[in-house]
Amino acid sequence: MLTLLILISVGLASAHHSGENFEGEKVFRVSIQDEKQVHLMHLLDNRVQVDFWKPDSASQIRPDSTTDFRVKAHHIAEVEHFLEENGLTYEVLIHNLNELVTTQFDSLVRASGHSYEKYNSWEKIEAWTKQIAAENPALVSQSVIGKTFEGRSIYLLKIGKGGSNKPAIFIDCGFHAREWISPAFCQWFVREAVRTYGTEIKMTDLLDKLDFYVLPVFNIDGYVYTWTKNRMWRKTRSTISGSSCIGTDPNRNFNAGWCEVGASNNPCADTYCGPTAESEKETQALVNFIRQNLNSIKAYVTIHSYSQMLLFPYSKSYDLTKNHVELNTLAKATIKELATLHGTKYTYGPGATTIYPAAGGSDDWAYDQGIKYSFTFELRDTGRYGFLLPESQIKPTCEETLLAIKYLSNYVLEHLY
Repeated sequence: MLTLLILISVGLASAHHSGENFEGEKVFRVSIQDEKQVHLMHLLDNRVQVDFWKPDSASQIRPDSTTDFRVKAHHIAEVEHFLEENGLTYEVLIHNLNELVTTQFDSLVRASGHSYEKYNSWEKIEAWTKQIAAENPALVSQSVIGKTFEGRSIYLLKIGKGGSNKPAIFIDCGFHAREWISPAFCQWFVREAVRTYGTEIKMTDLLDKLDFYVLPVFNIDGYVYTWTKNRMWRKTRSTISGSSCIGTDPNRNFNAGWCEVGASNNPCADTYCGPTAESEKETQALVNFIRQNLNSIKAYVTIHSYSQMLLFPYSKSYDLTKNHVELNTLAKATIKELATLHGTKYTYGPGATTIYPAAGGSDDWAYDQGIKYSFTFELRDTGRYGFLLPESQIKPTCEETLLAIKYLSNYVLEHLY
């Protein structure tokens, strides 16, 4: 019995071999009513180093909203005292973060191979990209579009049946390292495309007439770091001249109102925009590929978590796009389709008003390149698990998101420009 317990505890440690321990850490949700309470949250942020989950930083907190943030164990009493003393309404979303980090894995027994209903390490995903292309040469091809800061290959899968010069849809996952459900969706999408081609009419039709470019993990270095050192890491892993802090927020690094709003020029901040626009090797790889294929790419979709939202440009300003009415109507219809399977409720709208203003995002950049159908999905959930969605939710999350992507893709196919 003792041997079994030791094996289980070892399995547990290796299952989430994240070096950082989150024992006793909590995630709070505070309801913000007015500008005075916004100011109080800024004071708290200056006093205690908190990790903002939603929005991404104190600077993005607005009246009549809620904010979710993680607090280290030794600051809990101080934070609770501050909130109570200042009359801020709060609830504890997560009482012990370490417990969730562990239970995110449904089983301590980890299969050695890749699984679509488990979270996969980068090594497994990398092997999978090669294998799925090798096993399905008529549908899938694999290429390397660049290298990460730490020298890893950035793999892109092209899925489609025959033909050249077909219109294409670009989908990327894994911008923010800790959003594990995102890469899980990209893998699921590829699997379903391959599995249902020739048997399911809608998918077959889409793959006959469109190509899909799928980037399974954009921020690979950060993703690896969440598996090996710190599960809550968000940024890239690049070094910054003159600073001991590491990494840039890749979704603040694009040349779309770069660093103007909702981003920080402090290298230690989670929303650091980078020393220059497109400073990150990962950003450069994506930008170069899309620029080279602008004639064919008709839609850009980037997958994030969490919030259950479907966003479209702009996030960099409150300006509305030229085709705002069309994007708004399409987003509304897409989330309606998504809800048909499991009843999951999404909200939708332009990024700046629906979630918060944030410049330097990939969706705004893609739109400004002339890709008029540009969307950001914020997948499950709305805060119960946050970035630590259990593996039991991978399948339903991916199933409903696939419905949404198919609906979007079909619309794009019918409205080619």
